[in-house]
Amino acid sequence: MDTVRAADHDRYLSALYAPADKRGALLALYAFNAEIAGVRDRIHEPLPGEVRLQWWRDVNAAEADAETGHPTADALRATIAAHHLPKAAFENMLEARIFDLYDDPMPSRTDLEGYCGETAAALIQLAAMVLDPVAAPGFAELAGRAGCAQAITGLLLLLPLHRQRGQCFVPADILAAAGTTPEEFIKGEGGAAAERAVAAMIALAREHLNAFEKGAAALPVSLRPAFLPLALTRAYLDKMKGAGGSPLTATVPLSVLRRHWLLLRHATGGWRPL
Repeated sequence: MDTVRAADHDRYLSALYAPADKRGALLALYAFNAEIAGVRDRIHEPLPGEVRLQWWRDVNAAEADAETGHPTADALRATIAAHHLPKAAFENMLEARIFDLYDDPMPSRTDLEGYCGETAAALIQLAAMVLDPVAAPGFAELAGRAGCAQAITGLLLLLPLHRQRGQCFVPADILAAAGTTPEEFIKGEGGAAAERAVAAMIALAREHLNAFEKGAAALPVSLRPAFLPLALTRAYLDKMKGAGGSPLTATVPLSVLRRHWLLLRHATGGWRPL
């Protein structure tokens, strides 16, 4: 709980709306995600980062009763065993996170959506399987849309950090269509073209969010906590287009009060049909 609260406060808040007997498993998933998403922040060289991700692969592959002494790893292994979660999903998530360790530009929109699918979307689907294993498979496609919307929005929120350390998650084909390159974008030399690329990313996030919201009215109450972080996504995107400044230079946080209100509203009322 402390790990998720410190590293991923939005998912921490959403987990509080899950049934008490499911909350620990969700927090184990979210703590694991925070651990592997933060490898680049803690280990600044790619090869040691890959070693760390390989350690998590070994944890995933080991026998269920083998303890590691690492609280998050042991909680994750217990969660996988108790809820019969597919280990392949965790392997794919770790494979996708290798991209984070290097400064290679994201090649295309298709590659970006694949990255989002193996990370944020997979996490939503795993959480859904914990909450309601019978209903979850019917909403896998919706989890894909939700994960893309959430992950692209998250990447936009982290744009200043990524540019500072030489990373470019904005796909090269989107940058080319906007009239710039990954190199110019990272250096802050793209000018109006960089703003057009950011606008295209916001539009892409909205496209996936709209598709999610179109089907979200059908979500059973049992699965809502897995999708609950999406309650904040539209508000983040709206702030990016408002008067608060460009995502290129500044983050656009939501107040704690507004986050609590949006989560409560969607936890109790779900999503209305569009």
